[in-house]
Amino acid sequence: MPENSIGERNAAALTDQAVQEWLVEKVAHKLGVPQSEVNPDQYFDEFDLDSTEALVLSGELENWLGFELETTALWYHPTINELSRYIVQKQGE
Repeated sequence: MPENSIGERNAAALTDQAVQEWLVEKVAHKLGVPQSEVNPDQYFDEFDLDSTEALVLSGELENWLGFELETTALWYHPTINELSRYIVQKQGE
């Protein structure tokens, strides 16, 4: 099953790029800015998301991925690029 929408994805097709695109789209939407304004190397805490928005984003990400992330994942992988690489690595384990 190919990726049909932001809510549906093929687990076998999970790549750094796919996760990065999903995160950029979600952060841009939550901030109300174009995706081009979301720097994947910027720290999550610099996006001015409040704690509720960050929690919601984390839950949406876990739903999209189909597995739970450690509560410290965003702490140890604090940018979209770093978190994307970590998620692909974790999924491969």
